[in-house]
Amino acid sequence: MILTSRVMQGPLCRRWCAAVAAVVIMAFAVPAQAVRIKDIATFSGVRDNQLIGYGLVVGLQGTGDKKDSVFTLSSMKNMMDKMGIGLDSSSLKVKNVASVMVTSKMPVSSKPGTRLDVTVSSVGDATSLLGGVLLQTALKGVDGKIYALAQGPLVVGGYSVQGAAASTQKNINTVGLIPGGGIVERSIPFEFNQQDTLTLNMRTPDFSTAQQISERLNAAMGGPFSRAVDAASVEMRVPPQYRSNLVPLMASVENLEVTPDTAAKVVVDEKTGTVVLGRDVRISRAAVAHGNLQITVQESEQVSQPGPFSQGQTVVTPQTDINVREENRKLNMLEGATLQELVDGLNAIGATPRDLISILRSLKASGSLHADLEVI
Repeated sequence: MILTSRVMQGPLCRRWCAAVAAVVIMAFAVPAQAVRIKDIATFSGVRDNQLIGYGLVVGLQGTGDKKDSVFTLSSMKNMMDKMGIGLDSSSLKVKNVASVMVTSKMPVSSKPGTRLDVTVSSVGDATSLLGGVLLQTALKGVDGKIYALAQGPLVVGGYSVQGAAASTQKNINTVGLIPGGGIVERSIPFEFNQQDTLTLNMRTPDFSTAQQISERLNAAMGGPFSRAVDAASVEMRVPPQYRSNLVPLMASVENLEVTPDTAAKVVVDEKTGTVVLGRDVRISRAAVAHGNLQITVQESEQVSQPGPFSQGQTVVTPQTDINVREENRKLNMLEGATLQELVDGLNAIGATPRDLISILRSLKASGSLHADLEVI
């Protein structure tokens, strides 16, 4: 198999490749370590619920929505009418007001009075929410019911300054946060302790890991209380002694340790030239030639002048020079029984991170790379 690609030459390339190889080896060549179940799976019923609402931010220093923001004018008029203040919408000025969407996450265990962090995002043409205050906003769930109320001053992690000939900006200043700005008014109707069975949902589906979790749970509880349903879930029956009191059971189960197993994968990010190889990546025996092909086309013009007192004319003649240079690189044998051998083999042919992308793609196309190649 012959691979042709651009390559950096000289000591700089060798130092860069050695550094990349060291990072890959340190990150993935070590054996897999045991992790807690709580770090690789979630439990049925233990989840967040998304809330959303529409509101107004006031007190802005001329950075709010413009006068043609119809929905902001309508919202202000409706708010004034509810407060008993009758106004003509044409007399309202909205430069200190911005229409926003308010979002939050409500844990299933939240009770009335629980504080929530809320995120406020501009939906109009406001230029900044710095210094603004969110007016009372109802936050609804997917069922349309109000579960929380939000209000308070915004914390904006950025700024924007603009002059006649220059401007500067740091981060995004049309999104703000109100720490603890939401108050739960209605709890979610869910009786956690009344469950007879629990389901563990894997964050990364894998049959081997699911079966390992099931066996670990059965060993810890002293009986066949759990089974792997599929690659993404493990079902567990609640032992009789923990019925109506699941907290001690959950505290014990989530801290059990397992060694997760994952499929061999190579992740490539072409935007940054980043290549990440999993520890289980293997390649079959393959021959790789890695060189550099350069073709240079240069256009020039030659001017032909007639002799003195002659009847000739000046003629411009185009001239094209083509230069082809190809490196003569020898074939290198790559056989990756381990990640260490794979990295050493790629490093031997002087491959930079960007060259690794082409090499790995070609190895995958030839069937020599035994791993899932994912390009992000």
